[in-house]
Amino acid sequence: WTGAGERMWRPLNNPLGVQVSSFFDNNPKGFGLLQRDRNFENYQDDLVFYERRPSLWVEPLEPWGEGAVQLVEIPTTFEADDNIVAYWTPRAPVQAGSTWTFKYRLHWVANEPWPSNLGRVIATRLGRGGNPGMRVPPPNKSKIVIDFAGGPLDQLDSKAPVQLVLNASGGKIDENFVIQVVGTKRWRAFFDIEVENRNPVDIRVYLRLGDQALTETWIYQYIPYYRNLLN
Repeated sequence: WTGAGERMWRPLNNPLGVQVSSFFDNNPKGFGLLQRDRNFENYQDDLVFYERRPSLWVEPLEPWGEGAVQLVEIPTTFEADDNIVAYWTPRAPVQAGSTWTFKYRLHWVANEPWPSNLGRVIATRLGRGGNPGMRVPPPNKSKIVIDFAGGPLDQLDSKAPVQLVLNASGGKIDENFVIQVVGTKRWRAFFDIEVENRNPVDIRVYLRLGDQALTETWIYQYIPYYRNLLN
């Protein structure tokens, strides 16, 4: 939750190497490592019950100034490894002999303690790019599908002119559109991304109606390596 009031959701990766992502901000309202999927059917673990694990939210109790929330993702093949870290780092250099004071409160909860009135990301999916039915999918293309639900989306019907707002730091984007899932109030965004090299691409997506943002901002680091797992 940025100092300017933007709500951002970043799904995690299990990269080949250590990845550090920095989200620059001024006086953030909060950040955390949150789990939204609470359905046992998606885990099937009746020993440690991952669907019951708490989320952790950091609430600053005073202005922290300029800096960045840094997310560290460390590759792992073992479920018990603690391979995800998120923390705040100030913009000013930390020099020997300097003093820093940060007041904050930690919330161990099931969901974020101050949910917004916007639609939320409830699913992120990655698959083969191209049109359905293609016998040979494009070699450098992946399809990303994002589901949003809640907030003002609950008041819209399928004919509402909802726009998909999408920005990417690289690659080629096409086949991008958004629809309401039949029989629900959930909205689903689709797009293909084509990347020739192996460099990660940062992507931002949210839904809009006119000048009004309908959802939080979905932020993702697309790693072209993943597409090889799909072929």
